[in-house]
Amino acid sequence: MKSMMLTKISDLKINKTPLIAAESEIPKINKNEVLVKINACAVCHTELDEIEGRIQPINLPVIPGHQIVGRVIETGSEVNKLRIGDRVGIGWINSACGKCEYCKSGFENLCVNFVATGKDVNGGYAEYTKINENYAAIIPESFTDEEVAPLLCAGAVGYRALKLSGIKNGMNLGFLGFGASNHLVLKIAKAIFPDSKFFVFARSENERKLALRLGSYWSGDIKDIPPEKLHAVIDTTPVWMPVIEIMKNIKPGGRLVINNIRKEDSDKDYILNIDYARDLWMEKEIKSVANVAFADIKEVLEIAARFNIKPEFQIYDLNDANTALYEVKNKKIEGAKVLKVS
Repeated sequence: MKSMMLTKISDLKINKTPLIAAESEIPKINKNEVLVKINACAVCHTELDEIEGRIQPINLPVIPGHQIVGRVIETGSEVNKLRIGDRVGIGWINSACGKCEYCKSGFENLCVNFVATGKDVNGGYAEYTKINENYAAIIPESFTDEEVAPLLCAGAVGYRALKLSGIKNGMNLGFLGFGASNHLVLKIAKAIFPDSKFFVFARSENERKLALRLGSYWSGDIKDIPPEKLHAVIDTTPVWMPVIEIMKNIKPGGRLVINNIRKEDSDKDYILNIDYARDLWMEKEIKSVANVAFADIKEVLEIAARFNIKPEFQIYDLNDANTALYEVKNKKIEGAKVLKVS
């Protein structure tokens, strides 16, 4: 099968083509797995963290990609939830132990044996993949393959961040960065919290314009001061500076949710600029998002179908995966990027 493979850690500022086109073997399924013929796979900033070595360990060589949409073409002998022909989605969660305290309570995203698609096992930058049937989500028929792919991580982890923010209808919610994830969360939040105001902070003028077009109350640059204080903020930026800058705009008792697996080190000294009295006192808090639980994927698909929430996206051929990644790296983004596989 055709695939785009990561064979070594690379600096995208130097190497614009970190993935190589490769002929890989079609996966062989186990008794509880299904074989999926991939139609589309969305591109995620986490792929940059994998390529540039911020996420370790990583099982090289590996086929990246964890926002996968395709059709089941083969089932294992013990599969009973899925059938050949089902259209399914695969996200960052590839599997978990199913036995620990976290898995038993619905927090398998915190499982010590969490297996990540496209990092620990091969992912969706290819023509085929396999998955345990318990971690494949049925895709609502109201979506095309390209429309639904970004929901499987950008949407799902963004939805998890929204839940962790503690926001309620009528509260002010901020978005720090406005790429594939936060533009979807804005759409979801508008549907769930119709009386809230939404404030977008982004370096890119195009992203700020997109935010206003999608219904944000206000948009500005990272260091701009909004007209009102915020009850909560969801951060998807890759660096530390915006985290410190935003804290002064959060209300007492408010929460910043950092929706990243890793932050880049380019401005790591900026964290030393945090001022306790200004930034953290008055019971402000900073919380992280770790991975996604499978329930997040199912729930965000249900919400998106109910409210007809669809991402803004651009389509690329599988062979152009490096181009899509390079544009993400250089902030040439308006919504999400999706690889068309078949």
